[in-house]
Amino acid sequence: MRIINGISELEKLVGQEVGVSEWLEITQERINLFAEATGDHQWIHVDVPRAERESPMGGPIAHGFLTLSLLPMLRAQTYRVEGVTAGINYGLNRLRFLEPVLAGARIRARFVLVSVENQGQDRFRICNKVTIELEGSDRPACIAETLGLSIF
Repeated sequence: MRIINGISELEKLVGQEVGVSEWLEITQERINLFAEATGDHQWIHVDVPRAERESPMGGPIAHGFLTLSLLPMLRAQTYRVEGVTAGINYGLNRLRFLEPVLAGARIRARFVLVSVENQGQDRFRICNKVTIELEGSDRPACIAETLGLSIF
């Protein structure tokens, strides 16, 4: 994990890759738990025999929003800014799901710092371009421009 010493050091990294997470296997169990948590039980995600039989992907796939929901965990593996007392999800500027993530596939996140904007009162809006790489694929599973509010 990369340790960034405060907001001034973070600001110097705008335009650069700040880190890449470890690979994470997306298990069928994780997909099923996400379906339970969200109520999204579409067969393409949770009915393994049917997905293997009928899906053009050849098996069950992760929910797109499951992939997206893993970003805080993947970012926490990647870098930390010293002095942040709270971090709040501020939303997204852009989001695209480019490739399905099959159950059993491995993903990782690559973070490029796009901007750091002073919002006053020791608050900074941080924008990252995040590419969710899919092991063995030339195309990413997801590309997202994420926004977070860091409070110092």
